[in-house]
Amino acid sequence: MTADRPAEGRPGTAELRIGVLGCADIARRRMLPALAGRPGIRVVAVASRAPARAKSFAVQFGCDAVDDYERLLARPDIDAVYIPLPTGLHALWTARALDAGKHVLVEKSATGTLAEAQDVVALARERGLALMENFAFVHHSQHATAQRRLQNGEIGELRVLQASFGIPPRPPADIRYRRELGGGALLDVGAYPLRTALMYLGDDVQVVGAVLRVGPNQEVDTAGSVLLASPDGVTAELSFGFEHGYRSHCALWGTQGRLVLDQPFTPPTTAPPVLRLSRQDHVQQFVLDADDQFGNTAASFAGLAQGPAAAREEQYARILRQAALLSAVRDTARVLRPS
Repeated sequence: MTADRPAEGRPGTAELRIGVLGCADIARRRMLPALAGRPGIRVVAVASRAPARAKSFAVQFGCDAVDDYERLLARPDIDAVYIPLPTGLHALWTARALDAGKHVLVEKSATGTLAEAQDVVALARERGLALMENFAFVHHSQHATAQRRLQNGEIGELRVLQASFGIPPRPPADIRYRRELGGGALLDVGAYPLRTALMYLGDDVQVVGAVLRVGPNQEVDTAGSVLLASPDGVTAELSFGFEHGYRSHCALWGTQGRLVLDQPFTPPTTAPPVLRLSRQDHVQQFVLDADDQFGNTAASFAGLAQGPAAAREEQYARILRQAALLSAVRDTARVLRPS
């Protein structure tokens, strides 16, 4: 197992000029501040079909406002695009951006289906462009620390990974509940625990069982649980949903103890995360360094776009493996529709 580490851009490269397709909340709160604040990256323009919203973003981040996605993609002063649109639109606009010769950073889940993932990866490879799925949490140093302690045998041999990500119900009109926009808990909060399993257990994990729950009066899954297993019998117990009290949790359970991260997915940039190591009746608590996972993601994407084409293959493979795992969960799951 190897940690996901931020890529480093080549010294002396020109700035990476970025356009943004869509004005999602995560763009305003997280990624655009990270991109705009990163040396060597310049946010050039943001596009929205709601002109007033684009203008608001443009004022905040000191860039141009564009009222049409295609017009933004046609601009010669943009090298790459960040796509925080609803999941159901990711494949379409990722393909159009790649066709326009732009590198792409796309929010998770990168696509709604495995077939779409295969198509956009093939296009990125054909055009020699960077394509990266925005799982910011893998770039936080707390996971490298947990992996190092695991590899050093501090909890013995790993037997079980437990990971959960749940948030309270959203307003009824939220796009997460709209099937036509790629809504549903699996592609949203469920993608995090699945990505965690790939990070800690490796790419050979397989789906053993899954349950997806469709909430009352909903057309999409609103919660789920998944059991994965590696070829050597290590299991991953994963849970997620939008009908829960907030929970963000990751625990590695080994033959001699446990490692626990209580903020594995959304740690505040300025808050030092805590890692707990439990062995028998002895518990140690380690306060780790605060880290900016979004800033690290911006640096990683810039390095990918400005670095050698061969380095992009790992990201292509990660997108395909994540999409395949999501597809296997969907195909395996028992769907429950409580009355």
